[in-house]
Amino acid sequence: MAKKAKTEAEIAQFRHSVCEAATRLFIERGPQNVTMRQIASEVGVSPMTPYRYFRDKDEILAIVRAEAFNRFSGALETAVANAPDARSKGRAVGDAYVDFAKTYPAAYQLIFAFAQQDEEQYPELQAANARAQKAMVNYVEEMIAAGLLEGDAQLIGYMFWATLHGIVVLELASGLRGMNGDTLREKIMRTLYAGMKVHPPTLGNTE
Repeated sequence: MAKKAKTEAEIAQFRHSVCEAATRLFIERGPQNVTMRQIASEVGVSPMTPYRYFRDKDEILAIVRAEAFNRFSGALETAVANAPDARSKGRAVGDAYVDFAKTYPAAYQLIFAFAQQDEEQYPELQAANARAQKAMVNYVEEMIAAGLLEGDAQLIGYMFWATLHGIVVLELASGLRGMNGDTLREKIMRTLYAGMKVHPPTLGNTE
């Protein structure tokens, strides 16, 4: 008797299970040390079963990274949309960035700890990556338009991004011994704004 074909919902659920299992292995071992056989074993299926739904391990990595990028971008976009004015957008993005990294460390690691040389093979990953970069620059453009910042929006956005990423990585690795990450972020951001010779947006109490 022929085996009953999976429904669309069952296929989607299986793909989700494979992606979840692969994510755990990628985080634990690094993508270069993970095989499709190991992913299949983690899910509890035969070694060849995942190949019915994914081309290879790299496709799975691209899928989970794209999903992580989109969640990250969504968090930043929501923060900007909810900010009451241009002055508060910088603070809102910083808070959302740090909150995402601390709440979803696995997703954050998928985004920034791993890279794929052949990203052009995965249009969805490219689009998700571009969306994240746009999210880190758009709010800066609004602040420049409001007269709060002066300079190149992309350069400033990447300066802020590099600052936030460095602080987050140190915090997640327990590297800020005796230093509060939020306090450090406030001080660095104020220094950056002062260097641009503009009034800093509301960053909170740094006393």
